[in-house]
Amino acid sequence: MKRNFLRLLAGAALGLVVLLAACQKPAASSTAPGASPSDDPTETGRPQPKLPTIKLWLGAHEVVAEIARTPLEHQVGMMWRTNLAEMEGMIFIFDEPDRRSFWMRNTLVPLDIAYLAPDGALLEVHAAQPRNETPLPSDSDRVQFVLELRQGWCQRNNVKPGMVIRTEKGTLAETFLRRR
Repeated sequence: MKRNFLRLLAGAALGLVVLLAACQKPAASSTAPGASPSDDPTETGRPQPKLPTIKLWLGAHEVVAEIARTPLEHQVGMMWRTNLAEMEGMIFIFDEPDRRSFWMRNTLVPLDIAYLAPDGALLEVHAAQPRNETPLPSDSDRVQFVLELRQGWCQRNNVKPGMVIRTEKGTLAETFLRRR
């Protein structure tokens, strides 16, 4: 009985590791041992349902971004989406600043991946190609938010590192990181 409990505990721990890996840590396969690819939300061939949105201001430009907060929302992200409007995106919220690395597994739309500091300052932007599983690591270890936009959006709109992204509620930290 103790052996069965340890197996169950090990299985639960493995499942948690796979879930927390999100789209920021590529693996040879995101399907847990013993699970079928149809159980893996990144392999279904279907995008996740549209997430709640928020208006962001990048300079004078307004973007409507879906909000990815949970590990599963992070993991699936923009996978399987076939289009992204010019003034739309997805913002990923993390609990703590850290070095981040995103990739384009099962992502069909070319994207700009913008790494943002806790105060919402744009740190760096990486052009990401569809289905490219090569990680795009941040240079900074201060990344708390990641914003995905149509590829070339930042360049087309003259949005450069150092600019601060805001919401109608204030800074990204004021909007998303209110400590209770």
